[in-house]
Amino acid sequence: MFYSFIRVVARCFLFLIHGNAHYQHKEKLPTGNYILVGPHRAWFDMIYFALAASPKKFSFMAKSELFKNPILRFILVHANAFPVDRKHPGPSAIKKPVKWLKQRDLSLIMFPSGTRHSQKLKGGALLIAKLAGVPLVPAVYQGPPTFKQLFLRKRVTIAFGDPVYIGRKDRLTAEGQQKILKKLHDSFDELDKEIDPTYQYIDPKTLKK
Repeated sequence: MFYSFIRVVARCFLFLIHGNAHYQHKEKLPTGNYILVGPHRAWFDMIYFALAASPKKFSFMAKSELFKNPILRFILVHANAFPVDRKHPGPSAIKKPVKWLKQRDLSLIMFPSGTRHSQKLKGGALLIAKLAGVPLVPAVYQGPPTFKQLFLRKRVTIAFGDPVYIGRKDRLTAEGQQKILKKLHDSFDELDKEIDPTYQYIDPKTLKK
């Protein structure tokens, strides 16, 4: 109930301040649960991912520091977010999303790079997908990298790629993981080129240096 309410609030708020969002290839989204994965390009891109894939509901991984504020913790918990210690991720970082994907009607949004300031993909999403028996769905966000720039009302585009399935018998060796991660990376590149062949992501953090 709270998730649906927050989603409506977010949709109305973003429409008022921005109002220029476009969603492509929603027909590629599976009917059951899945893990939506993409490069992390803005702190709010997961909101656009969730809105683009609506009416499906999602859970989210959020850094544990955000849960120290009681008001923010209340919002995050009721919006299906759960804390993860990025420096020392414990077994719960895998067990909780696997359990939710199996037992609840909630998909998961993850960024394989783990941070906006790195584009290197990691394998945590692959293990969760394999254990939960759900596909990975590649997605990309193209648009303003900062919240301030949303007010300029420049176009935001979210595009979804073909699901990537990991069989239960597939071994996630180092080589096996790299093949799947390359497949995801190639899908991100294809979606980016389809939206805008000239697109290049520039981390705002590097511009400040």
